[in-house]
Amino acid sequence: MNKHLLNRRQFSARCAAFGLSFPALSAMIAAQATAQVPGTGAASKPAARTVKLPDGTTVPPLGQGCWHLGQGRHPLAVEEEALRTGISLGLTLVDTSGNYGNGRSEQFISRVIAGQRDRIFLVSKVEPNQVSGDGMARACEASLARLGSDYLDLYLLHAPVPSTQFSGVVAGFEQLRAAGKIRAWGVSNFNSGQMEDLFRVPDGHRCATNQVPYSLNYRHIEPAVLSWCKQHNMPVMAYSPLGGDHNLVVGDRTLVQIAAMHDCSAAAVALAWVIRSGSVIAIPESGSPAHVKENAVALSIALTPRDLQTLDAAFPGPFGAT
Repeated sequence: MNKHLLNRRQFSARCAAFGLSFPALSAMIAAQATAQVPGTGAASKPAARTVKLPDGTTVPPLGQGCWHLGQGRHPLAVEEEALRTGISLGLTLVDTSGNYGNGRSEQFISRVIAGQRDRIFLVSKVEPNQVSGDGMARACEASLARLGSDYLDLYLLHAPVPSTQFSGVVAGFEQLRAAGKIRAWGVSNFNSGQMEDLFRVPDGHRCATNQVPYSLNYRHIEPAVLSWCKQHNMPVMAYSPLGGDHNLVVGDRTLVQIAAMHDCSAAAVALAWVIRSGSVIAIPESGSPAHVKENAVALSIALTPRDLQTLDAAFPGPFGAT
């Protein structure tokens, strides 16, 4: 009677323990995404395996951030293996920026994605001080050269500029899209008021996403930004989904307890929570293959209603439990 549930528990444990030792691991994860997970309370479905952008493009709900990669935090070969490991496990959305390590992050990524560019949903960013004149076009060309790619799947404005400049920024993005240099564009760190202003300018509604910080211990976006994006059928891209370098949630006792019930890591539970709605894309960063494998398990975790209530009580956010 419980054979299926036992297999699910064994599967999660083996993912963390063996990772790429099994050639069919990625397919196994995909198959398990439709399974239910044992735990307290009624089981819910795992997070959606894809998130739909406004133009209909689908991306995985879990990607890989590359802010510090290629800059000496870990041996280069280890970081490359970590990124390749994630790609093989379905974490094919890769996020970077031209200003990460003065371009070293993009150069690092180019070595990993060489020969498999068509598998990757590649995201980079332009800085606010690059949006005037032909600055956006030049920044994009520089990023493409470092990445060894002819196009970006998504190009983001890294931080807000005054709303009076929104029209020019959108026009710049649209010119790059028409030229085939980018396939979509979006913004980062916008509040709901800035999103409203963006949608008032010509073609502002073409914005594909808003990349903002979001994690169990940073829920500030829920009342306004997250709500606004949901109303406009726009997914949010969550950076620092584990709390960021200096505020990681993975040591929290509640998370550890829930992770034990699901036979996975605390990080996997935290990421499963972030992507639970099917309208949020999480981009954790890891230079460790073992940690990437732990993160990937989040794709097949189904948090129960009681899990969610427990996490809500442990991490109520600045506005109280939701």
